[in-house]
Amino acid sequence: MNNHSSSTSDFVLLGLSSSPWMQKPLFVIFFIMYLVTVVGNVLIILAIRSDSRLHTPMYFFLSNLSFMDICFTTVIVPKMLVNFLSETKTISYVGCLIQMYFFMALGNTDSYLLASMAIDRLVAICHPLHYDVVMRPRRCLLMLLGSCTISHLHALFRVLLMSRLSFCASHVIKHFFCDTQPLLKLSCSDTSSSQIVVMTETLAVIVTPFLCILFSYLRIIVTVLRIPSAAGKWKAFSTCGSHLTVVALFYGSVIYVYFRPLSMYSVVKDRVATVMYTVVTPMLNPFIYSLRNRDMKRGLRKLMDRVH
Repeated sequence: MNNHSSSTSDFVLLGLSSSPWMQKPLFVIFFIMYLVTVVGNVLIILAIRSDSRLHTPMYFFLSNLSFMDICFTTVIVPKMLVNFLSETKTISYVGCLIQMYFFMALGNTDSYLLASMAIDRLVAICHPLHYDVVMRPRRCLLMLLGSCTISHLHALFRVLLMSRLSFCASHVIKHFFCDTQPLLKLSCSDTSSSQIVVMTETLAVIVTPFLCILFSYLRIIVTVLRIPSAAGKWKAFSTCGSHLTVVALFYGSVIYVYFRPLSMYSVVKDRVATVMYTVVTPMLNPFIYSLRNRDMKRGLRKLMDRVH
């Protein structure tokens, strides 16, 4: 890292907009969104912890997803808010790599938790009699630890790869945080081999949980279609609606940003897509899981009654 940081000074994060008159309105918008994200996800965690009927594998993964979402947005949004009100908008070389590490680690943990929740739904719908045995607490904890371990190893590898690049000319990152594609675009090193490694490794780490989710829901669809009554089919599908909505929001934007060659990288379009999965999806998760979920509504009411 020292060999390559010697040619760099602080990076400048250009942010969402370079227009001075847009900075304060954007600060207000993203501050409110961040506040809603933190409060909403904290309420989900407290509701699950306070209601013993929600102490099930599905809600164990949901509470951890909410915790990861709080950490995930905290890695990016506070720095973004400071930059909205700052003249310099700088981030140190080491600070940039640290931000990238935690962004990658927490974002990938999110995707593996979504895959774990899909497996939970698969077992609950396709093998209900074996649910308690298959999804026992010890196995759920191992799935969580496995998700965190794989994600942090992926993040470490990516940061070590990026630390080998040199940045000789412009230090202006045309993004609101330190992400892989903007830094590759900025580097004066030969990034062709890095691009291949990044694309291959991203395919392995991100596509694996996505394929797991896809396989789980194909099995669920096949099983549900065999249920004779329409009411039974609706009841089975209704338990998956919230999860499918979050998966579509998260993976839709992630695939758009990361599964394209660097030559197709578009600053404006990628900023919008990145805002979707870094800020909007974590903010919407509590609403998606509580508005369409009777158990969560009951848990939140119970939490509110305790507070009063």
